[in-house]
Amino acid sequence: MRRAFLFGIFVLEVTFLFTEGVQILQDDAHHYRTKRSISPSRRTEIRNMSPNDRPSCPPGQTVPPTRVNTTVRLADLRREMTNSGIHAYIIPSEDAHQSEYPSDYDLRREFISGLSGSYGLAVVTSTQAALWTDGRYFLQAENELDCNWILMKMGETDVPSSTEWLISVLAGITNPKVGAYPFLINSGSWLSYEKALSKENIFMTGTNEDLVGKIWTTGRPQEPDSPINALPLKFAGRSWQDKLADMHKAMTEKEVDAMIVTGLDETAWLLNLRGDDIAYNPFFLSYIIVEKKTNTTTLYIRNATSKLTQNPTDTETTQKLHEHLNTREDGNCTGRTGACVKVMEYQQNVVKNQVQSVAGNSEMVLVSFSCNYALFSSIPEQKRLRENTPVALAKAKKNEMERNGMRASHKRDAEALITFMAELERKVKQNVEMTEVSAALDLKKYRMEKLYNRGLSFPSISAVGSNGAIIHYKPSNLTDRRITTDEMYLLDSGGQYLDGTTDVTRTFHFGTPTDYQKECYTRVLMGHVDLAMMKFLAGLYGREIDAIARRPLWEVGLQYRHGTGHGIGMFLSVHEGPGRISLSHAPFDSDSPLDDGQFFSDEPGYYEDGQFGIRLENIVMVKEEVDLKYKFPNTTFLGFETVTLVPYEPNLIKYELLSQAQMDWINKYHEKVIENIGTTEFQNRNPEAYRWLESRTRKITRTVNFSAVMSPSVLLIIVAIISQIL
Repeated sequence: MRRAFLFGIFVLEVTFLFTEGVQILQDDAHHYRTKRSISPSRRTEIRNMSPNDRPSCPPGQTVPPTRVNTTVRLADLRREMTNSGIHAYIIPSEDAHQSEYPSDYDLRREFISGLSGSYGLAVVTSTQAALWTDGRYFLQAENELDCNWILMKMGETDVPSSTEWLISVLAGITNPKVGAYPFLINSGSWLSYEKALSKENIFMTGTNEDLVGKIWTTGRPQEPDSPINALPLKFAGRSWQDKLADMHKAMTEKEVDAMIVTGLDETAWLLNLRGDDIAYNPFFLSYIIVEKKTNTTTLYIRNATSKLTQNPTDTETTQKLHEHLNTREDGNCTGRTGACVKVMEYQQNVVKNQVQSVAGNSEMVLVSFSCNYALFSSIPEQKRLRENTPVALAKAKKNEMERNGMRASHKRDAEALITFMAELERKVKQNVEMTEVSAALDLKKYRMEKLYNRGLSFPSISAVGSNGAIIHYKPSNLTDRRITTDEMYLLDSGGQYLDGTTDVTRTFHFGTPTDYQKECYTRVLMGHVDLAMMKFLAGLYGREIDAIARRPLWEVGLQYRHGTGHGIGMFLSVHEGPGRISLSHAPFDSDSPLDDGQFFSDEPGYYEDGQFGIRLENIVMVKEEVDLKYKFPNTTFLGFETVTLVPYEPNLIKYELLSQAQMDWINKYHEKVIENIGTTEFQNRNPEAYRWLESRTRKITRTVNFSAVMSPSVLLIIVAIISQIL
């Protein structure tokens, strides 16, 4: 009796040590970047701000190696501002198409400010320079902006909007004018600035030239001019002729005679074309004008005549451009039967004049929210319809072929990532030197080996320790750090494939994480899983479900400064609108509800400045839920299908924090991962990667299994103790 009692006490103590006995068991059976528009708001009293407010700018502070000296550039720009008769100049991040990732030729804001992040707005006056950015880039901006610049941390207390700041610093100037190049600022932002500033007798004026481009005379990259290839129907799923017919129907419903398509992802998707003008994005500089009255579609591209007759450069493409578009070799449609796309030379002022001409012959012209102000202002006010184009909405809702392609590309991408991670962990634990930069390069090699791969979908965020707290960190030789067993490692990466675009983030610790690090990781995982499990009413916006992913962090007073999810394209942009999952409203009401067939990221995170960063990201597809227990009348529910296939890091999970529903979801997810990736072929081809995969997809249960969690030596000690007791 006494032996049994002592044995019971021993079991209780061991069980207590393992906190409810939640363990991993062997089971036989995975940049905001969400982009927000920086737009003006109402006037408020603001405090005086200067570069010395920044912690690294007062005299005596260490200068980060990534800082860019902008003194001469600002002096040159101010000279041009004076010549143009303006008192302030606005420099946005975007190009004429409002691209999130412009070509190197169009990185004007980076050139003038030094900030290399994708999101920011620079405003320069005769005496001051300020840059606005969001929480993704606070740390990066501090390191890259020199002390000529005031850093405006959007969303922080007492930080004014760009309009508020302009009103304040231009006070007292007679007839103050704020300038911007109309081709580089979207119509919504221009109208908002114009409305707010005019109330203070400050006038918005368009410059005839791009002033930053005018002073950027040394070291500026060439304007992009890559080949254009047709995307075969086996990837696109629908012909461009069918898509164009759909656009005509949508235009009829909206009662518009013409549509101006300015987004590069929209022009690529509509005509089943891909290019390489923008790094990491298969786009080409272009506009499309669709005229319903005359049944005319015109595509504007650079070096049109030569590109129309070039042989395809992609091995999967067989048609020349003019053959694909059913146009003549000179770009005209004369004598062609069936749908034909007229092709003309891409020149900003040529397109502007054509938009003006089309508007003169139309009752109503549809333009997107992101249409630049130069084209927008070419259309009489009473003829403008500004909203999401039917192209953007159709592109976001993938057809069946595109959905299958996304699933297939994510499977191949997962194989590459898992193979790489198995090798990386082994090397780190064997004390082989691996750094942020070398790891990113190695992973790229694995992706490039995969079928249909056409490069990366964005620069890999390979971040060790404190670098992981820089949300959109970009590893370089200046900041490169070694990956060790002592710090956390965040890896956010993705690939471009002919049948899909991928984006996946995992966070690792190859040694012994602290209890706090494990709790932070687990709470990020909990929110990530909660969002993936969610069922919700059709018609909801992403902002109405974003908080689900934040709840586990909010419960303990933690938060992250970026959206939870962005849309993603099919061999298009890794960040795709118009839908998104974010607490904030999209600019100018351009957001759209979540809909069946749309793909989004599910990526909560947590970032401890100077210490570590955690982010977990899967790509999920919105789908209609038809197998729910009950059926409410006339009501459709939606949910998510996860297409990423990469396991989580068991070394960082505090299993006792997980609910049963969360554990069940993880178990089912890991079953799906091992079934899809851990095939016999994969195992034979890559035994090391298979062992790594198998060790991370073991089932979670509330049954204690000491062999799954203890080393053999510890088990022998326990057996010896039990033997003595009994």
